[in-house]
Amino acid sequence: MASLAVTPDVSALEERLANLRLEVSTDRAAFAEARATYDGLSREKSLRGQRLEAIERERKSWIDRASNAEKQIAILRERQEESQRERKALNDAPSALEERRGALNTQIAEAETLRKDAAGQLAITEAELTKADRAAVVALTVLSETRETSARAEERLGAARERGDEIESRIREELECEPHKVNVIAGLDEDASLPEIDVIERKLERYKAERERLGAVNLRAEIEQTEIAEQRDTLISESEDLTEAIRRLRQGIQSLNSEGRERLLAAFEAVNEQFQRLFTHLFGGGTAELQLVESDDPLDAGLEIIARPPGKKPQTMTLLSGGEQALTALALIFAVFLTNPAPICVLDEVDAPLDDHNVERFCNLMDEMSDSTQTRFMIITHNPITMARMNRLFGVTMAERGVSQLVSVDLETAERFRESG
Repeated sequence: MASLAVTPDVSALEERLANLRLEVSTDRAAFAEARATYDGLSREKSLRGQRLEAIERERKSWIDRASNAEKQIAILRERQEESQRERKALNDAPSALEERRGALNTQIAEAETLRKDAAGQLAITEAELTKADRAAVVALTVLSETRETSARAEERLGAARERGDEIESRIREELECEPHKVNVIAGLDEDASLPEIDVIERKLERYKAERERLGAVNLRAEIEQTEIAEQRDTLISESEDLTEAIRRLRQGIQSLNSEGRERLLAAFEAVNEQFQRLFTHLFGGGTAELQLVESDDPLDAGLEIIARPPGKKPQTMTLLSGGEQALTALALIFAVFLTNPAPICVLDEVDAPLDDHNVERFCNLMDEMSDSTQTRFMIITHNPITMARMNRLFGVTMAERGVSQLVSVDLETAERFRESG
């Protein structure tokens, strides 16, 4: 009967399993909330990147204004020299020329002051942006630590609640009373200190022994013990099977992650090599590379493009001009195609931000890609240079009002007709 009393209750185990499932669902909800917070911070980072671009444009505007001011200074100096020549020729009006010269010097000083103010404002803006980025990093760190502390506190609280529920269940089963009436049964005052636990346990064991001697003998105790032992063995076996399945699943996940990292790094190196070659080919020089950032694990890392067009310093893609960004994006797209060619590629207005010289480079690269990968390119464009380099053109015309008609022109056949004619 003593071993039967210490055997865990199946209902308690089921209740514990339900609590564990509830905790898992709570953790999943917390993870979803963390993921949403991370997405919000990512959007905020994107907005800050756009703000950096705006600041860069404003800086360039101030540089242009400074350049214009210098040109204005040069013009004013030319006017000053002309005034001096007029002064020599017109000795009768020296005071008027002197006043005009002073006004010109004042304008020069004002232009120089405006240029210095613009440079100071730009430095202040860049310092504030750097401070905001640092504050964002500190906030992310504090948020992560807070979540970990909250998770540990919830685990301790759940364990304490389970222990309290278990003690209350034992009180109801063994003493057949509510937990708040235990001190009354024990004859203890609410303000009195509790007696030694060893003394209480010895008394409890003696009382239980006396009660067993007085009570009737349960003839099914051995059978019930056997059944409970079988149930316990079954639960232990199922628990071991579940633990082994979890271990195998974790090993499988680790194996998949390891293989995924190897494949990702191999593909990244191949694409990066092709991207560097195509970037140099498109720009006629310069260098570029792809970098994994924000994490040492390739599966969690982000991608950043560092480009250095000819005559410029290395910088991220967001700081390039529109045409440079378009050429860099084309180099990356074609690098992926060279690594894993596809039969068809559709490009929509990719040559819109390019000038005529870069459009020629783009068309030459597209011809090389078509010959080396056997990829058919379908390009949506309004650029006449690009259309002249295509094999076939498709367009929509409206011969009658409200009636559209598809028109196609085979340029290769047209060239052959022209040559034969």
